[in-house]
Amino acid sequence: MKTERAYNYRFYPTSEQATLLARTLGCVRYVWNALSRYRTDAFYERQEKIGYNDASAFLTQLKKTAGYRVFG
Repeated sequence: MKTERAYNYRFYPTSEQATLLARTLGCVRYVWNALSRYRTDAFYERQEKIGYNDASAFLTQLKKTAGYRVFG
């Protein structure tokens, strides 16, 4: 019989870490929403399913558009 375990972790980021975490999660949310909208529009407008390669190409084009900024 396999035993399953769960762990809970709590962390207390510094203000600098909290700022970086908020920026990172904001970027992730933006990319997720942009890709989700792209896939949804493709399906409802053209009954087309977007696979990995098309999604990757879309994200590459998204990075090249004006206003898109990668922090680092």
